[in-house]
Formats: sequence, structure tokens, C-alpha cells
Amino acid sequence: MIFEYDNIIVGGSLSALMYAYINDYSVFFAEPEIPFRFDYLKNHTSLNFPLTSKSLTTFGEEMQVGLPKQHLWDRLFFLLSLGGKIPLSNMCNKMRYDGNSLVCSNEYSKIFEVVFDRCHYFGENNAEGLVSKNTLDEDIYLCYDYIAFNSGGKHEIDFIHTDDDFVSEIWFYSSDRIDGNTPVRDVCTVSRLTESQLLDFDYSETMVRFKVLKIMKDNGMRGKLSGYTKKGTSRHYDFRTASIRRETHRIRNGLRATSANIEIKTDSEESLLRLLQDTNSPSHRFLDILDVNSP
Repeated sequence: MIFEYDNIIVGGSLSALMYAYINDYSVFFAEPEIPFRFDYLKNHTSLNFPLTSKSLTTFGEEMQVGLPKQHLWDRLFFLLSLGGKIPLSNMCNKMRYDGNSLVCSNEYSKIFEVVFDRCHYFGENNAEGLVSKNTLDEDIYLCYDYIAFNSGGKHEIDFIHTDDDFVSEIWFYSSDRIDGNTPVRDVCTVSRLTESQLLDFDYSETMVRFKVLKIMKDNGMRGKLSGYTKKGTSRHYDFRTASIRRETHRIRNGLRATSANIEIKTDSEESLLRLLQDTNSPSHRFLDILDVNSP
């Protein structure tokens, strides 16, 4: 059976879900793009969220952040699902457009076929036939490296920013490896790397650890106190770290649509957030069942 839509959205990013909610369109994706856990909104949004403000400790001024973007993504996914606007949920593994219809499949067989008048494309790595690459430029990857601190992980710093694409952000967070709200902090770094850099040892997980430790020491951070010298100078144990995992997310460059009824969307999150605040979607009726005091 073939399903027909006037407008569809392809992509599972926060921008895609906001655009779908604002316009009451259906969303199709093979890979949900849940926002990075340390990405925050600068401004307040609607959807029954309470005013949220959090202060982060850095080596400069205190940094104020708002609602985590992941909370907004979760709520939009919930509201769109209740309204029947995410018909495949997470059942689709890949999509293929043949010029007439969009075929959605799981790992075994075809599960859905869509014919559309217009497709609003927000990016989908597991879709074929909707867009093609228009340049020879390398794709850029957002690279997240998680590092465990086995010694020296107790401090008050939340965030360090650098001016380098390699380890541009360092986020310290209460370790997920230990139950409860532990004072031991692990690290997640953010880098923007090319595909060739990902294969280069100079940009490897090992080098990320070395760079993080250098930046921490350059900012006066030290490991656990081990005693004092005869002159009264404090001595500290070295930091002991281990790589947990690396996550990469491709940012494709130089795309062009393969058909006139496919539009590559470039709307900024900021502009969509402003529209979202003024949106009176049919899904608003579901907001009454949400706890207005919860994120």
C-alpha cells in the first residue's frame, strides 16, 4: 500500500521536529538526531516548559544556560507521535527515493512507501536518492570523545572553551560510571574534524586525552594532593584517565536536491524557536496532560 502526503519532512533533528510541529507536517527518519547532551537553549520556549536557568562554572565569568535541547526534542517527539505525525517512529533503518516514491525499510524488508508533493529535507545519513553531493569538499564531522577520570576527577569546573577545532569544548559532568550524584567528574570533548583527520593518529582518542590534560594543567588544575615538599610546596598525583568511547556525526556539505519537489532546509534553530513560541498546533491539546513543572 502506498501512502500519499502533500508535505513530508525527512530528518530527525531538533530543527526537523520544530518545523514539523510548527507546520503540522509528518516526519520520516531512519536515524533520530537527538541533540548533544550538553547543548542548551539560550532563550526560553513554550510547550509548558518552566523557566529554566543554570549557571556553569568556567575559568572566566559564570556561564548561564537554559533548557537542554534534548528535553525540547523529547517533548516534540512525544507531541508529534501522539498526533500521528511520526508514523514510523524508530522502526525504519533506511530510506530510498526512486524519483516517484520514498521507500522506507527495516533491516529485513520494506515497511512503508510514501508519495509526496513536497519534501522538506533536514538531513538524513541513511537516505538515498533525495540529495546528491555537489562539491568535492570533505564532509565535516562533529566528534564527541568521552573520557573517564580514575584519579583527579573531583573539582568544581563545568566547562572549558578553546579556540581550536580539535577539542573546542570540554564538558565536565558527574560520572555516569558511578551510581548517584557523585563528585567524581568525567569529560566529554567536542571537536570538528574532517574525514581524513578522523583517520589521523594526531586527532585520535589518545591525543584528545593528552590535550585535555594539558589544557587542565595550563589552567591550574591538579590531581589529588599527595603531600608537601620540604619547602612547603604541595605535590599532586598525576591525572589518571581512560577513553570511554568516541561518537561521530557527519555534517554533509555542498548538497543539491535530486528533484524539484525536494527542498533542502537551512532554517536556523533560533528562527524556528521564535516561530515555535507563537505556534498554536493541534497537538497543543496534549499539553494539558503534561506536568508543567517537569522538564
